[in-house]
Amino acid sequence: MASKGVRGLNEALRGLSISSQTCREAASHRIPSTTFTRTMATEVPLPKPTTSETKYTTDSAWRPTATVPLTIFDFPSFEPRRLEAWSAKHLHLPLRRDILHLAVIFEGDNARQGTASTKTRWEVAGSHRKIRPQKGTGRARLGTRQSPMLRGGGKVFGPKPRDFGTKINQKVYDLAWRTALSYRYRRGELLVVRDGMELPLPREFDALVAAGALDAELQRGFKAKWARQVLDANDWGRRAGRSTFIATTHRDNLFEALAEVPNYGRALDVEDVDVKDLLETGRLVVEREALMHMIDRHQSDLVTRVFVENAALPRAPESGTVLVE
Repeated sequence: MASKGVRGLNEALRGLSISSQTCREAASHRIPSTTFTRTMATEVPLPKPTTSETKYTTDSAWRPTATVPLTIFDFPSFEPRRLEAWSAKHLHLPLRRDILHLAVIFEGDNARQGTASTKTRWEVAGSHRKIRPQKGTGRARLGTRQSPMLRGGGKVFGPKPRDFGTKINQKVYDLAWRTALSYRYRRGELLVVRDGMELPLPREFDALVAAGALDAELQRGFKAKWARQVLDANDWGRRAGRSTFIATTHRDNLFEALAEVPNYGRALDVEDVDVKDLLETGRLVVEREALMHMIDRHQSDLVTRVFVENAALPRAPESGTVLVE
């Protein structure tokens, strides 16, 4: 058996030596270069590298939009009156959900009263003597009447008056305001009307009210019906997701009528508006002066309030330039 193994090993080594010699001979054999030469008929000259470079000028470079158009309408006829140019930093900012979330949480936390309060066992009135003896009655052990285990006793870890308010940087909060307005503007849900927005009532109704023919209940019912008709005619009502009307001052007819139909819309004074109010309903109807007031109050990240002597301070972006009237 050993001789057969040695014989097989010798034959294998002999085969490896033959194959390696064949590979060396094949590598030494070279193919003449004249075999693959191309004729003049098929030869194509190689393209020459070009040295010309594309020149970009400052006029052809992309520039962000500086202003956006804004149409001013009549109320409640919804007829366009003029076209104005407003700064893109006011009404055309990109959507930042994180900043909007911070602003809404900040407003909600600071709106909490934090007046919930319960009494501990040491604050509940009554005698503090032991209810029954410790032993001998066969019943559970009890201490005083103020024990949290008994009805009318103290509260364990109950709420106490506290401040739930949180903080946010003023510039971030101002950016959230303009981001919410920009979001509504890009979606076509921001309608700006002329100053003095008021809900006009029919002359017949005014005549009946002046004559004393309508009591207070009938007046409220008519105003509610009239408000529903006006909102449905302009597609601002319940089907469109309600509307928020923002005015500079309190308007009697508008505020009273919308108070009777809360499912159709609501009216707010500009001083009572928050970021959440700009995002809740399906449409915003804002007076031009109210919109300008909101933007002027919330652009601290655009205009610095630090005075530097002999230095040109940056100006606020201009908005409200009349284009077509």
